[in-house]
Amino acid sequence: MIGRLLALGLMALLTTNGTAVWANQPDTLTAKQQRWLGRERFPIRARSFFMATDNQGELSDAYAWGVGVGLGYQTPRLFNHLTVGGTAFFSKNLLSSDLAARDSQTGQPNRYEIGLFDGQNPGNHAVLSRLEEVYAQYVFGKKSWITLGRQLPRSPFINPQDGRMSPTFVEGIVLEWNERPNTQIHAEYLTRIAPRSTLGWYTIGESMGLYPVGVDATGKASQYAGNTQSAGITQLAITQKVGKVVLQLWDTHVQNIFNMTYTRADLGIPAGKKRQVVAGLQLARQWTVGNGGNDESAKAYDQPGNRSLIFSGRVGYQTTRWTSYLNATRITAEGRYLMPREWGRDPFYTFLMREKNEGFGDLTAVNTNLFFTPTSHIKAEASFGYYRLPDVKNSVLNKYGMPSYTQTNLSFTYRSGNFPNSWDVQLLWVLKTDVGNTYDNNRYVYNRVGMHQINLILNYRL
Repeated sequence: MIGRLLALGLMALLTTNGTAVWANQPDTLTAKQQRWLGRERFPIRARSFFMATDNQGELSDAYAWGVGVGLGYQTPRLFNHLTVGGTAFFSKNLLSSDLAARDSQTGQPNRYEIGLFDGQNPGNHAVLSRLEEVYAQYVFGKKSWITLGRQLPRSPFINPQDGRMSPTFVEGIVLEWNERPNTQIHAEYLTRIAPRSTLGWYTIGESMGLYPVGVDATGKASQYAGNTQSAGITQLAITQKVGKVVLQLWDTHVQNIFNMTYTRADLGIPAGKKRQVVAGLQLARQWTVGNGGNDESAKAYDQPGNRSLIFSGRVGYQTTRWTSYLNATRITAEGRYLMPREWGRDPFYTFLMREKNEGFGDLTAVNTNLFFTPTSHIKAEASFGYYRLPDVKNSVLNKYGMPSYTQTNLSFTYRSGNFPNSWDVQLLWVLKTDVGNTYDNNRYVYNRVGMHQINLILNYRL
């Protein structure tokens, strides 16, 4: 059986929007799925992921094909309440360009394909192993639970961002309370993070700076990597459904670094048989706490006094087969919106896979999405966005020297099988073009704009 799954894992090439779910999540699963998760399990997943990036002109292109297998175990539910489990993931770079090489014109490293493997050692072609989950979960009440240990993150800013071989995991204690209809309370304290594209587990401070760090407000290379101190992350949230509106309120407190409050309201209004008009609004407010990570401001992740304010909105129309959205996001010029890229993807409505808007202030984004689901097995997406950023030389509000750009995503997904035995194949094409001034400097172009990318992925779950 293992040999057969390994063979399946070698079949294909892709990028995914999905999340590998291993631990119990009673509040999000059907009663039948909950009963199945209460049994002894040996979950297995296999993934094959091919990615290729074509940069304009003489700038370096890259490609990589990775395969991986995840193996897990979960006990049956002990004393009707307790389960213990864990997972490990093994991956291999089967074929790639030289991911350790820097572009000859700009001197910059690979950005995308390197994330399929070990970002700290991109030239490693050995079999990579990663301990993912090790947890104990206690289920209580009708459908509430508390999980202690290593697990998938489940919050707006700290999330699996499962777009490479293995997603992000966190270590800590997480509580979900679901005893009242239409109300959910979430509380957690995190002490370690295992970001995707890495092999180890890191303290909160250590995890900040594993990815490229950009520049500080003076335009010099940021120095916070390896110099950031934080004891942990506390998150508190409540989700409440009121009529046709779902309200969320989150507070994310990163000790000694920053605090982020995030609110979201989503509304669905029936507009005929199996049709509805939808609308959403998000508001996020962030400010520095403590010394921002280090007493020396040059080595701090966040500068004392920095504040950011983000608005994001959406309107859309949904039928049984078609869903369309028009989205907009505004980050004010008050300061940079900062959230370690190692922790997850942006939660804002204008997010498109392969680019984040973290690290910027004075940003305006508008995009549109069209989804077509002709059957339960097929889903197609076409998305286009315009992102106006500060000038690339405005280091106060542009951390990564990113020019204004447009982005087009086209994707197709086919799924087969049913829980818990299923497979899917996904194809994603991304095109990014610059619309801002790059000053004829390819450092502002390479792996940022003037590029297109193909991703082909196969997932199998048992």
